[in-house]
Amino acid sequence: MTLFLHYLGLPYLLTGIGFTIAVTALGLAGGLIVGLVLASMQLSKVGPLAAIARGYTVIFRGTPLILQLVFAYDALPHFGLKLSAMAAAGLALAANEGPFIAEILRSGVLGVDRGQLLAGQALGMTPTVLLRRVIAPQAIRTMIPALGNESVSALKNSSLASVIAVDELTLRSTQLASSTFDFFSIFFASGLMYLVLTGAIAAIQLFAETALDLDRSPSGRFARLLPWRRAGIAVNPPGAGMTLPADAPLEPTPSPVPMPNVREAHAERAQRYATLQKQNATVQVKGLSKRYGEQTVLDAFDLTVRFGEVIALLGPSGSGKSTLLRCINHLEQWDAGEIRIAGKRLGFRVDGRPMTQGDIANERASAGVGMVFQHFNLFSHLTACENIAGPLRWVHGMAPADAERRARELLGRVGLSHRADALPRHLSGGQQQRVAIARALAPNPRVLLLDEPTSALDPELVGEVLDVIQRLVDEGGLTMIISTHQLRFADQVADRVVFMSGGAVVEQGPAHEVLTHPRHPLTARFLSVMGADDRLEVAS
Repeated sequence: MTLFLHYLGLPYLLTGIGFTIAVTALGLAGGLIVGLVLASMQLSKVGPLAAIARGYTVIFRGTPLILQLVFAYDALPHFGLKLSAMAAAGLALAANEGPFIAEILRSGVLGVDRGQLLAGQALGMTPTVLLRRVIAPQAIRTMIPALGNESVSALKNSSLASVIAVDELTLRSTQLASSTFDFFSIFFASGLMYLVLTGAIAAIQLFAETALDLDRSPSGRFARLLPWRRAGIAVNPPGAGMTLPADAPLEPTPSPVPMPNVREAHAERAQRYATLQKQNATVQVKGLSKRYGEQTVLDAFDLTVRFGEVIALLGPSGSGKSTLLRCINHLEQWDAGEIRIAGKRLGFRVDGRPMTQGDIANERASAGVGMVFQHFNLFSHLTACENIAGPLRWVHGMAPADAERRARELLGRVGLSHRADALPRHLSGGQQQRVAIARALAPNPRVLLLDEPTSALDPELVGEVLDVIQRLVDEGGLTMIISTHQLRFADQVADRVVFMSGGAVVEQGPAHEVLTHPRHPLTARFLSVMGADDRLEVAS
């Protein structure tokens, strides 16, 4: 035991620890740089770059590190590059770690839900803003355990640097044991030193995981490094032991909108329909065609939407409703035709050339097209308030205080003031969709697109979302295009129904007229299958 303690404090071995840490640090730092480059190449849409990155990965993951060390130290001098043992070890370890770190980075990026990326694009985020504010915060949290594991592996692999005479801990332990023949005490002490180093890495990993845990409220100076976190998180599930403040708005109830005088209501809607047809066009879709391989999704599609008009898109699955909405917001490229928002051609420069992704993002923000997705697509690392306020700051340059004030105002309008600081996973589906609607409304869009806003909800939650949309319609002034299968809802809120099939308009007209007296056989068959007679009997 005395010898063991003596070796633990022996300067000769302690100096070896310094070399071990230096080689590991060089390897991890270089490996991170190489990994970032390789991951970027593989995630890029440039085929040759991705192929080169994959080839590098196959070579360096498939050959032993000891051969790479020998090559860096003994073979590179033949090409005119003479490195010290320490530099050669750092270079070899970096080249070896690069592919492993690249796969960790790539898996973190690919692990971010694609729906959130679409939501970010729809909100007008440029690729850089999307990477910084949506992808990186979520990817980093998932990558921490794997990066910690890789750091421990690199520390242990650094012992192989002894083959090229790097005077690190393993080599010094071997040399000391060869001269004293006290192998057990020396290597036991050396092993304990390695354990302390790996334990330090594990502690750093644990600290990072704890600091980035979304269910913990950061405090102190470290909180400033987490711009996506601005308030404490309410970790209770919806409704569990929750007491609402006295002034908290009540949640919308799923009760249907009363219609005391059906004839009068129909007359008013007919008058509104006639008035809307005289308004200027807000959305113009001309000759829009879109194909996925051999399948035609939109076939020379035409549609004009007037200012303040509410359009309900109906049709069977696969008729092109969702694709049309994504094309209007330029989340999908199309093959032919054009789309204009308030007279401006979307996605193309004045000279007719396609815009870059950054320019398209800026155009989305200025065009004023909001979008609500079928599966909510809230940013999972942001609170309800930050889901709304964040894009206002990042895209529209709004001051933080103004953005938060706007966010809380909108949450109040959708009945969620008391859930402002809750993460999306702590909200019900109906609450998440109401946050998504508030987020889309935040920049005061000209047009609001809603893609099956209730199809992902349980039946008991559908009413609260439809009630919010109904109130938006009643307030007026907002052009809306809603893809839905809720026939009763479409009859209540829509000015015009557009029935789609095979990527084209089959029939369109005043909502109640089309829903109760369809003229085209395809429309009649669809409404019959959907039970329109039963659903609309009260309204008719």
